[in-house]
Amino acid sequence: MKTKVLIVDDSALIRSVMTEIINSQPDMEVVGVAPDPLVARELIKQTNPDVLTLDVEMPKMDGLDFLEKLMRLRPMPVVMVSSLTERGSEITMRALELGAVDFVTKPKISIQTGMREYTDLIADKIRAASKARIRARTLAQPGAEGAATLPQLRNPLMSSEKLIIVGASTGGTEAIREFLMQMPSDCPGILITQHMPEGFTRSFAKRLDSLCKISVVESAGNERVLPGHAYIAPGHSHLLLTRSGANYMTKLDQSEPVNRHRPSVDVLFRSAAQNAGKNAVGVILTGMGKDGAAGMLEMKTAGAYNFAQDEASCVVFGMPREAIAVGATHEVGALQALPGMVLGYLAQHGKRALRV
Repeated sequence: MKTKVLIVDDSALIRSVMTEIINSQPDMEVVGVAPDPLVARELIKQTNPDVLTLDVEMPKMDGLDFLEKLMRLRPMPVVMVSSLTERGSEITMRALELGAVDFVTKPKISIQTGMREYTDLIADKIRAASKARIRARTLAQPGAEGAATLPQLRNPLMSSEKLIIVGASTGGTEAIREFLMQMPSDCPGILITQHMPEGFTRSFAKRLDSLCKISVVESAGNERVLPGHAYIAPGHSHLLLTRSGANYMTKLDQSEPVNRHRPSVDVLFRSAAQNAGKNAVGVILTGMGKDGAAGMLEMKTAGAYNFAQDEASCVVFGMPREAIAVGATHEVGALQALPGMVLGYLAQHGKRALRV
């Protein structure tokens, strides 16, 4: 049974290119194309698609307005097709909050080299979306998510000695938001790799920084990792943890993709295993594929304590499932429970933090 895809985009050229890409895949087919949300609304009723691709900026009805109505009245997997602009990236972050599963950037039609790679990317995103669990989204406000019930971190040494290392992919932007919004201002330093292209990670970090008690930045590399701060891998580089004397530092690396990703979760987790050992706490969240499983196992072998998001709360259970399957995790929990589980572990074990 092929995945049925409806394309919504005001550009005839983009509709044509997307149709060609999708119909070239053996497991999916385009069942309709629409130049605007009004036409799309009728085609959804007629074709009952499995996945919708949606342009973020369109005439007649804004893509966000349409998405908000769609997720309220007829929830379905949506992949946003975004322009590589600052405005495009900000709109895309908002779309993910409203319930879009993922996004791709618009193809550079004039550049034929690399089109094969782009074809694979779009196909992967649609496959992931077709497997996604779609649920109603509520947009949180700063401080709104039960921080008062979380364990308190009373050991001043702990927050500078321990580290939280996070990896995610499909569905991860919202999972990371929910996780970070519950982190107290004195939590250990946090390093995060989320699969996301260059140009979008800065908007992602900026959005999180406005919502969270902690400071959230796109990593620039060579930063000292500080308590109460989270550092997000930029879309163009792997993020690694290193040491400089007694300090933990960030490092950016533009070597080849790992598991087809740069940034790669495995790269971050392996660096944490090598440089933080038992002082690291690993967290693997929703995502397609297996990136992070091998690196998390290395973290466990090095003495880290690891958590995975459970299947029921994942948009896509791929990455946590793989980490659990190889024996890399210690505990599995719902997304809403994970911050408390992590902080509870840290509150209990902070006094035993040792320099490695």
